[in-house]
Amino acid sequence: MRSIVFVVLFIGLLPAVSYGKEEARGGDLVDGVGVEALPHELRVLLAEEMRALQQGMVSIIPAYLSGEWDEVATIAGKMERSYILKQRLTKEQAKVLKRVLPRAFIQRDQQFHYLAGMLEHVAKNRKPELINFYFSEINAACVECHTAHATHRFPALKQKEVEAHSH
Repeated sequence: MRSIVFVVLFIGLLPAVSYGKEEARGGDLVDGVGVEALPHELRVLLAEEMRALQQGMVSIIPAYLSGEWDEVATIAGKMERSYILKQRLTKEQAKVLKRVLPRAFIQRDQQFHYLAGMLEHVAKNRKPELINFYFSEINAACVECHTAHATHRFPALKQKEVEAHSH
């Protein structure tokens, strides 16, 4: 049941294709940094990757619920190696990505793919409790990334500022 809740959240959150302001070093917000500053063709590739990952996550649910561990492993492996951007990038486009995307965004993307690889590994080893664990970790990674980089698209993820209380 917990996995289904995560998937419902994931489905609603994954299709982020534009991101708002990014934090610069020192915590200041900088306009025009991040996905919104990418050329159109790179944003299209990123959106395509997001849709593929979303489809992968949705496909895992029935496979997991029916104990089809090989299918879970296959899907997770595709997600781990789903670097559509890397597969189709020219050298110039790769330079643009490196220049425009914040380091934190890239690190989160790498973590996502690592978790997908771990999901593949535990599915191959037929470990349902670990499959559920890594599936939920992937969902959490998506929410974390959207919270950090896409709150203008997903305003419900905005961190509420804690008001100082005086007594």
